[in-house]
Amino acid sequence: MSEVYTKGKLAKEASYILGGKTTNEKNKALELIAEQILADEQIILEANKHDLTEGKASGLSDAILDRIMLDEERIKGIVEGVNSLMDLVDPVGEVFETVEKENGLLIEKTRVPIGVIGMIYEARPNVTIDAATLALKAGNAVILRGSSSAIHSNKALVDSLHRALAKSEIPNNAVQLIEDTSRDTAKKFFKLNDYLDVLIPRGSANLINIVLQEATVPVIETGAGNCHVYIDESANEEMSIDIVKNAKLQRPSVCNAIETILIHPESYKAFGEKLLKELIDEEVIIHADESIHSDVKQSELATDEDWYKEYLGNELSIKIVPNYISAIEHINQYGTGHSEAIITENKAHANAFLQGVDASSVYHNASTRFTDGSEFGYGAEMGISTQKIHARGPMGLQALTSSKFIIKGQGQIRN
Repeated sequence: MSEVYTKGKLAKEASYILGGKTTNEKNKALELIAEQILADEQIILEANKHDLTEGKASGLSDAILDRIMLDEERIKGIVEGVNSLMDLVDPVGEVFETVEKENGLLIEKTRVPIGVIGMIYEARPNVTIDAATLALKAGNAVILRGSSSAIHSNKALVDSLHRALAKSEIPNNAVQLIEDTSRDTAKKFFKLNDYLDVLIPRGSANLINIVLQEATVPVIETGAGNCHVYIDESANEEMSIDIVKNAKLQRPSVCNAIETILIHPESYKAFGEKLLKELIDEEVIIHADESIHSDVKQSELATDEDWYKEYLGNELSIKIVPNYISAIEHINQYGTGHSEAIITENKAHANAFLQGVDASSVYHNASTRFTDGSEFGYGAEMGISTQKIHARGPMGLQALTSSKFIIKGQGQIRN
């Protein structure tokens, strides 16, 4: 039997045990995981150095290497995310709908774990712990399949997690890592219907599209982040520059970084060239529409492909649009439904943008970099869902639950 089927069977068995664990038992396991990761920090960092060395040798881009890289600060962030989950309300067991029939039958709609969650992701080893601990807190077993570029880091992290679970009431098999990173194994994972209840892909648009096309397991789609900021006519200059620079430069390789600036002609006339100069000084490559390209010689002329592109690095596109309506139309045509922002002092324009843009998260006068599970109070996230059913936006604990109808009677029969 292949690794995928063996670990799938073990995870399914563990899910039945895990579903009955108390909040205190799950929180104790999380506490042990946080302590163990700190204790194993040097082992994890050494494994991560191995991944980075191999990645550089194989020619991975700086953006991908940044996603793979762990240091003491990022380990600290991972541990803080685990600790914060302990303070969050356990959604399992919540009765969120009650109907009492005239015949005395009591119908309760109750929140329950999904069961076994499959997670397939690229680079970022922090997802290994984020996904595992979120799944555990929501009462789910999880099977992780990371990419070959972070396999040493992922193994070290899961080894650490298993050492912690061995001291807890949670079965070790509740968290499984698929160590074979071949495409053939991935395809088997996509079709593991006997054991997986849902599959969540997190990574490039290419990975997500492959999963959507090939998986027979139900998929929760997380989308690529072609995010925009629209600078309206009444936008404050200092605020606009600060937000754009933060949204692009604070961490360019992540999905909630902006990839396109849309700007009103009056705002471009007032401070557009100043904004672009500051970005160019930060070594950002600018892909500009024809009118801006003629003004800014250091820019490249944008093609239609640029409006669709998620650069994930120090590049962005910029276009002058006549008004907020055109900005909304552009975003709905080229965006990926992730995170979009408007900078304006006009409340009517802001409200129209917030209602009209089709995305999981829309911002008024703030950076798109806040679209994140920890920033939204979820502790961590399984991903940013860009679909419109079940879960949308950063996926926290509630997104990892389903429901069950529990019906209580005293001998009622249907006539």
